[in-house]
Amino acid sequence: MKLPIVLTLALLFPVCGFSADPGPDGAAAPTAADNNFDEFLLFEEDDIVEVYDPLEPINRGIFWFNDKLYFYALKPAARAYRVVPEGLRVAVKNFFLNLQTPIRVVNAGLQGKFDIAGNELTRFATNSTLGIGGLFDPARDHFNLRIHKEDTGQTLGHYGTGPGPYLVLPLLGPSSLRDGIGSIADANLDLAWYFWGKDAGENNYDYIGARTLNTINEVSLDKDTYENIKQDALDPYLFIRDAHAQMRRNLIDN
Repeated sequence: MKLPIVLTLALLFPVCGFSADPGPDGAAAPTAADNNFDEFLLFEEDDIVEVYDPLEPINRGIFWFNDKLYFYALKPAARAYRVVPEGLRVAVKNFFLNLQTPIRVVNAGLQGKFDIAGNELTRFATNSTLGIGGLFDPARDHFNLRIHKEDTGQTLGHYGTGPGPYLVLPLLGPSSLRDGIGSIADANLDLAWYFWGKDAGENNYDYIGARTLNTINEVSLDKDTYENIKQDALDPYLFIRDAHAQMRRNLIDN
């Protein structure tokens, strides 16, 4: 039996990849999906990844917190933000994805995926110039250069590092010990940090504002993915946990 799964992860402040959404049982809610990553993830039930979840009671509590935050704060903010024309919201999404290019380039290179690293560099050059600072995506629209998901967690997995215990992170959503550590390295490769956060000392208000705007913008473009998961899944926590683990394994294997 095949089970279709749509999983959006919020990057900050649902995550995230965030990235989600809320559920009464509390699991981490995914939030905004990256370009080209919001397709269905299909996997065989017999092929579901075994998830090491020794912290399940704590994870469920954080899931509950993220869920309430999503429904009572993030989703209402995203709905209000939809007064902004969709074309402009897509441009904001493109802009932040363009700033994350070094994450993808460095990690593709570290994994020996030099064709993907070259693809991402070409995308960055094209979108930063023809795409007016990354607001548009002519690399995809006119040259069929599509974005590839690469991050430090994938690089660690590529070299044999196991995911470790499953974690639900406050605000950030589903993760693992390996991917949580990897996200720290990713944050230091994100150009948004150098534009708004690196030299701000303890007062990173501009950076936090930029990341919050990005997350609200992403959720405003989402088609109620998390709500649909909550409606259809008997246990949203387990559904998201298993889907996330399968998605991460597929990314590492490909």
